[in-house]
Amino acid sequence: MQTHLTIITGSSRGLGAALVAQRLLPGHVVLGIARQTNAALQAQAEAVGLRLEQWPMDLADAAPVALRLQAWLTGFDGSKLASVSLINNAGVVGRLAPLEQVPLADQVNGLRVGLEAAMLLSSTFLAATKGWTGTRRLLNISSGLGRHAMAGSAIYCAAKAGMDHFSRAVALEQATQANPARIVSMAPGVIDTDMQVELRSSDPALFPDRARFLKFQSDGMLTSPTACAAQLLARLERPDFGQAVIADIRDA
Repeated sequence: MQTHLTIITGSSRGLGAALVAQRLLPGHVVLGIARQTNAALQAQAEAVGLRLEQWPMDLADAAPVALRLQAWLTGFDGSKLASVSLINNAGVVGRLAPLEQVPLADQVNGLRVGLEAAMLLSSTFLAATKGWTGTRRLLNISSGLGRHAMAGSAIYCAAKAGMDHFSRAVALEQATQANPARIVSMAPGVIDTDMQVELRSSDPALFPDRARFLKFQSDGMLTSPTACAAQLLARLERPDFGQAVIADIRDA
C-alpha cells in the first residue's frame, strides 16, 4: 500500500482537528502540531490501527518545532511515500482593536504563530523533502482578510497577507526544482470556529465590523469545520493543485 504523510498545524481543535480526523485513512500517517493534544483524535486513530503523532508545542516559538520536524522527517524513506503534505493551519486573531491599543506581546504572538511559524515549517519541510520522489504539497490556510483589510485586525491581516506573498515567492523558487512542491495559499471561507466567537464577542467601539460577523451567524452563512476540511482536502488532491498559488475555497 502506498503511504501518504500529512503534517497539520493548529491540529487540536476547529478546522485543524477536522483536517486530522478526515486524514486518518488507511495508508496515511498524520502529524499534528498544536499547543495541546486531542485525545479523541488519538483514540480514533488507535481504534483502527493508524499512525497519528501529536506534538504539544507552541508555534509562537517555532524554531524548536522546525528543528524537531527536520529530525522527524529524516526517519522516512522518501522513495516509499506517494505524497507528503504540510498544511499550515495555525493562526490567532488576537485582540481586536486599533493597532496602537494592542499589547506588544499580542502583536508578537500573532505574527509568530500566523506567519513566522508557517515560514519556518515550510522551509524545513521543503529542505527535508527535496530529494523525495512522491508528490510534495504545501497548503497555507490564508484568509480573505489577507486580501481585504479590516480595521481592528491589523496583525491578523498582515500575517495572512504575508502568507499569501511568501507563497507566491516560494512557488517561483520551486518551479525550477526537479520535483517541485505544489503550493497554494487558500482562503477557506467563513468557518464556525472559536475565532468567529471571538469576532462576534468583540467591542464594537474597537472593532467596527463586529455586526458583519454577527450577521454571518444569524444568516446561516458559516461553514462547519468538517465541511470546510472536506473541501480543502479535496482541493489538495486535485491534479491542478498549485496551478493558482492564491486561491479561495469558494471559487471553482
